[in-house]
Amino acid sequence: MKISVIIPAHNEEEYLPGGLAAVSKSAEICPCEVEVIVVLNRCHDRTEEIARAAGAIIAREEAKNLAHIRNAGFRASTGDIIVTVDADSRLHPHFLRIVVQKLERNLIGGGSFVLPERWSLGIICSALMAIPYLAKYRLSFAAFWTTRKAFEAVDGFNPDFITIEDVDFAVRLRDYGKTICKKWGTVWSAPLITSCRKFDQYGDWHLVRDRDFLKRVFNGADQQIADEYWYDQRD
Repeated sequence: MKISVIIPAHNEEEYLPGGLAAVSKSAEICPCEVEVIVVLNRCHDRTEEIARAAGAIIAREEAKNLAHIRNAGFRASTGDIIVTVDADSRLHPHFLRIVVQKLERNLIGGGSFVLPERWSLGIICSALMAIPYLAKYRLSFAAFWTTRKAFEAVDGFNPDFITIEDVDFAVRLRDYGKTICKKWGTVWSAPLITSCRKFDQYGDWHLVRDRDFLKRVFNGADQQIADEYWYDQRD
């Protein structure tokens, strides 16, 4: 049994070392072989150098579309279990071990409980702004995990979604699981730690101040907001 951890990376020299180190620690506890695929997206910093030094497999995808980027990582992978995680997030040491256990219990896949690297009143209020958008799906997100077979069955991530491609993937994976009597799961006891770089850049209250932002993101087709907030950052 092998796990493939797919990490999209656009000029991630600042955060990638910590993300890779966290995967390595989680791999030490996991009973399976673990490979790491770093998908380079228009990088011109030290991202590739850092990834190669850590022994990661290198894939490339130039599109400003995370669905294409994540799917490129899948095509470069060879694992029986697929995990996707962002470069500025850190897996819990026990995350991969728990994923294996959950899939052995006949789950279709799932997401993770997420915690920010720091807290503030602004971050808490901003997170509350997102709850109505996420609550309708009743799914966990962030670090996705499933089997290779299930990933292929749902055709991976849908590039028609410029944003929320992860939400769409989760919904389709859950619905596919229902057809084969498998449930969605969440890794609660080994939370993912995600960076607060967007709050550092735009301010802890930015989701509260810009009430239209989340609406545009959850539309899924707004290339302008995607470019401004994600794809053209760190160019």
